[in-house]
Amino acid sequence: MKIVLVSAVALIDKDGRVLLAQRPKGKSMAGLWEFPGGKVEPAETPEQALIRELQEELDIDTWASCLAPLTFASHSYDDFHLLMPLFACRKWEGTPKSQEGQQLAWVRPNALKDYPMPAADVPLVSILRDWL
Repeated sequence: MKIVLVSAVALIDKDGRVLLAQRPKGKSMAGLWEFPGGKVEPAETPEQALIRELQEELDIDTWASCLAPLTFASHSYDDFHLLMPLFACRKWEGTPKSQEGQQLAWVRPNALKDYPMPAADVPLVSILRDWL
């Protein structure tokens, strides 16, 4: 089974809310909410992938020193196995804005469970909530 490495981030604002992005129509798992991020390209570190993805998807800039490893997901889907490190980030430049048609929501930690998510993301919610 193919292993896909995806890097994700819990962006945490000054009020302790976490940013979620809704997968847009036309993408697999459309309508589900997820932590921002994306596939790690060849020769990229997970941190480099996040910095690139946050710039592309949300028009914000951050730095590797601001990405704290928090936990990871390891989940088998029908046609691939996902390995996804989740980082926490409290410092970035700019205001997150949808650049790819995705809906964005700032969510209180206790409300994260109310947003339908891909199966790989679900176990991360309780870890993040307890950490915050």
